[in-house]
Amino acid sequence: MAVGARRGKSPKSPAILSHEFVIQNHADIVSCVAMVLVIGLMFQATSPVASLFVTLQHNVTVNGTVDSGISFYTYGLKDLFTVFFYVLICIVIHAVIQEYILDKLNRRMHLSKVKHSKFNESGQLLIFYAASAAWGLDIIIRENYASNVNRIWEGYPHVSLPFVVKFYYIVQLAYWVHSYPELYFQKVKKDELWARIQYVTMYLAFILVGYLLNLTRLTLFLLVLHYIVELIFHTSRLLYFAEKLEVSNFGFMIWNILFVVVRLFTITLSVLTLWYGLSKTNTNAPIDFAEGNFNTHIVRINCLVAVFLLQAWIMWNFINFHLRRVREKNEAAALAINKKLASPGSLHRKKRTKANVRENDESRSEEGSGDEPFASENGIVRLRSTKSR
Repeated sequence: MAVGARRGKSPKSPAILSHEFVIQNHADIVSCVAMVLVIGLMFQATSPVASLFVTLQHNVTVNGTVDSGISFYTYGLKDLFTVFFYVLICIVIHAVIQEYILDKLNRRMHLSKVKHSKFNESGQLLIFYAASAAWGLDIIIRENYASNVNRIWEGYPHVSLPFVVKFYYIVQLAYWVHSYPELYFQKVKKDELWARIQYVTMYLAFILVGYLLNLTRLTLFLLVLHYIVELIFHTSRLLYFAEKLEVSNFGFMIWNILFVVVRLFTITLSVLTLWYGLSKTNTNAPIDFAEGNFNTHIVRINCLVAVFLLQAWIMWNFINFHLRRVREKNEAAALAINKKLASPGSLHRKKRTKANVRENDESRSEEGSGDEPFASENGIVRLRSTKSR
């Protein structure tokens, strides 16, 4: 009876609009808001307002593109509404991936609380990095940016963006903005909170500056390179949690090499674009907000300094990470040796060795000073043979 009554009890549901209620039901709440905005497109009265959130804004007409059916866009304040809507979509997708993929894998792998949090982080980022890197490569190939490196800066300012490029940047901004409320929804621990806020803020600032300064082609190249490297890292970390140590160690080795190579390539491409490429088209004109032209000496120098400082800070953290791992390995090895020496078996072996030495000395003294080495060896054999009997 007691067991049946205990099974029949359901866990107490949290109070409506409490913190726990919002955390448990945030995906449902957000999906309802997004659904309202989508349904608003179906009615004539609400369609103009709903379209601000759902569709891309700031459509511009470019000469010679009307008949081809290619849509071009610029940026503006209305992009805030679009980013807000896709933040909601990112939160819903995040919850779906967490519930139907990562939580099921966690239950199978029986990870600790620390590994559980890192596993969820790597699982979410792995999917995002893979999708963003593949999508970015497709844009680079489709727009022929990789055919000639000069296309990165030729025709600056790149005010008119194709639909796929504009949508790519909207999704990138929305994803990194959605990472802030996810820190609350996922109950991230305080010791991990600051590190996550740091890299989310850096991603958001880097993408936003490239988007606002019309350096979208350079930013796209650098993002794809960085996403590919981070994809390898998080894949290796997931394999490590799955105890595929040989494969994960190989992946970490590849990541260590590519991480440094991408840092050098980022600096090289930034210098080539900001210092060499854009300087050729610089007319010493002031910043023109109306035309979207930020190609001035001061802006380019500040962008280069920001890139250098960011890459130096990333490399500093990378070096400290490996130095800390080396120290931890050395401390673990020293601790293992100390435990081995302090174990009861080692003490027994020490006592037995001292006893053998004393027996050898006694045998030498009993045999006299005749043929001492031969007598001592025979004495040892006799002592061992009597013990074996």
